[in-house]
Amino acid sequence: MIDPNAKDLVVGVVGCGAMGQGIIQVALQGGLRVVAYDARAGGAAAGRDAVLARLDRLVEKQTLTTDAAAAMREALSVTDDIADLAPAGVVVEAVFEDIEVKRELFGKLEAVVAEDAILASNTSSLPIGSIARSCKHPGRVAGLHFFNPVPLMRLVEVIKGPATDPAVVDALVTIGTRFGRTPVVVKDSPGFLVNMGGRAFTTEGLHLQHEGVATPAQVDAVMRDCGHFRMGPFQLMDLTGIDVNYPVSMIVFEQFLNDPRLRTTPHHRALFDAGRFGRKTGQGHYRYDAKGTVIDPPSADHATDAAPASVVHVATPNDQALDELLDRAGLSSRADDGAMPIVAALYGEDASGFCARTGTDPRRLVAVDTTGDTSKRVTLMTAPSADPAHRDAVAAAFVKAGVAPTVIKDSPGFILQRMRAMIANLGCEMAQIGLATPADIDLAMKLGLNYPLGPLEIAKEMGVARTHAIIAAIHDATRDPRYRPSLWLRRRALLGLPVHATG
Repeated sequence: MIDPNAKDLVVGVVGCGAMGQGIIQVALQGGLRVVAYDARAGGAAAGRDAVLARLDRLVEKQTLTTDAAAAMREALSVTDDIADLAPAGVVVEAVFEDIEVKRELFGKLEAVVAEDAILASNTSSLPIGSIARSCKHPGRVAGLHFFNPVPLMRLVEVIKGPATDPAVVDALVTIGTRFGRTPVVVKDSPGFLVNMGGRAFTTEGLHLQHEGVATPAQVDAVMRDCGHFRMGPFQLMDLTGIDVNYPVSMIVFEQFLNDPRLRTTPHHRALFDAGRFGRKTGQGHYRYDAKGTVIDPPSADHATDAAPASVVHVATPNDQALDELLDRAGLSSRADDGAMPIVAALYGEDASGFCARTGTDPRRLVAVDTTGDTSKRVTLMTAPSADPAHRDAVAAAFVKAGVAPTVIKDSPGFILQRMRAMIANLGCEMAQIGLATPADIDLAMKLGLNYPLGPLEIAKEMGVARTHAIIAAIHDATRDPRYRPSLWLRRRALLGLPVHATG
């Protein structure tokens, strides 16, 4: 077994495209010697030149010293002969996603490197077990999955295949740390951790659109303003490219044997088939100019010239969050006079279901989402038969108070509750199947996708019992197995345990 802490450890990198270049750079910045190989004639040299150019820019920005850059130049060598990888203690493969190509490559590497060298794949979608199955020593094969752009993304997933030696996993954790990354150990599974966990954010946004509940602009605004996500799901899909996120969504969905939790929508496929990939093509969920700026960005704010309401009847009394929100909007609660707007804070329930259950007048009910940050934006929802005058009067009160109202169609869980409950539920399911530890699931999703909180942390913030109640209510309303609660979440909610509790 190699010593992952050895000062003279040599790292081999196979494939000198964008990902390979990033891996080369972080290995050099970690003080390691690198031998880069590419099967394309001149490919390794081109990759080297691109890496060195980036290092020169870091020197110009004074984030890297001239001496350090010179040392990195000396530590990097390139080759067109795979036999020159023989001194490498660890080889990281970063070629394109073709299982047969990778198997053939790993066979060639085994014939070159020492028997105790580690062979790691940067694959983002292919099972490590499938790559290792034809190797003579499958125990030394693992995944080392970096994220693009590698120098900026701190996370690296260390994937333990079915035959991977635990010592190899430990060694890759050390090596990943030496690369300046934050390693998270993940079980070999479709999409690994981040690509699987990220399905909830994008696909639930798509389902809200598919059901006619909200527009992409409304979903994005609520997730930014109320959920503190850096961008909404539709912005994210347009940024990464529909040509990337649709195929990944389908790969993960199909490899999990069509689990409804991972199902996308026909509109997602329609954009892909139409070549509307987002910013790179000028049109996706939004339209873009040549600089990537949205053309005529649609508003998520409800426009009304109605007179603001001053009094309402509260149908869900003793809800502190609702009381505080109404107070900020200057809305006083009174006994129902049969003509005033009725306001209710709902959790997982839709307006129609609440009215049917309680006998509340659906024409006057305005449901309010009190979860998340309501300082800038509040989400309002009405039943299909609602009188818009009551909705507009309540919305106008929020506008007067400086809070932007987003008005959506009836939906169990509004926008934010549905989105966060789905993210939390999928995170709990990843913990249930042992994909990674609960803490590492949270860490990986924050580092890999810039989430403000990890999935299980979201459940903790919302309250484990409330998170379970919301997802269970959505499941009851829709009868869609997509929303079935994870047993991990259910058991901890029933027993009053912390969501991170193991055992």
